[in-house]
Amino acid sequence: MNEPVSLFRALHHSREPGDPLVLPGPWDVPSAWAFEDAGFPALATPSAGIAASLGHADGRTPPAEMFAAVARIARAVSVPVSADVEAGYGLAPVELVERLLEAGVVGCNLEDSADGVLIDPRRQADRLAQVRAAAGDRLFVNARVDTYVHGGRDVTDVAAETISRALLYAEAGADCVYPIMAPAQALPGLAAAVPVPLNALGSPDGPEATRRLGELGAARITFGPQLQRRAAEAVRGLGDRLLGR
Repeated sequence: MNEPVSLFRALHHSREPGDPLVLPGPWDVPSAWAFEDAGFPALATPSAGIAASLGHADGRTPPAEMFAAVARIARAVSVPVSADVEAGYGLAPVELVERLLEAGVVGCNLEDSADGVLIDPRRQADRLAQVRAAAGDRLFVNARVDTYVHGGRDVTDVAAETISRALLYAEAGADCVYPIMAPAQALPGLAAAVPVPLNALGSPDGPEATRRLGELGAARITFGPQLQRRAAEAVRGLGDRLLGR
């Protein structure tokens, strides 16, 4: 019944060390076509990349524009698409799930910070549990853990806090956890402690870099807005060539 979601979920499991699921992040339809044509089995949209393509600062995209952009991408390709929807745009869990399903995606990222401040972990776990209850098995939920970017002075032991949050989110029904910006040396401990697949932030520098993250315990690699930014740099280079620089 939920074949695309089941396929997407299966892609995260039984991975060999050094062979993580690599999910490039399209920011518009042409980039999604390009990644599908390259042979990637699934895609994961980055909110910051889409924001840039729509002329917005990161975190400032109106929800209607974000969902419309994600829907255009999901309709344009035949592979499963997951969407980064930041902290959920203040939508109630049932409405958030409805909007995601209407957009045609198989999963979502939900982060545990707002305006640069960490959300109370139990409050976030409760929200994730409500999303899971509303979605059932129709969505793959990737719970982003922002301790390494927004821990600040409030977190004395970032590694321990990251594991604590990840365990709460997994217990609440998250299919995957994403400790964004976690250093490579932290990945083995995280992977050993958390019973769901681990998403790591990679760099688009070739298969050796992603293979290494897989060897350290990551089951899934995403890139945030890095691919969109690399493409923008390439366009600027074309502009310079046209001007003879």
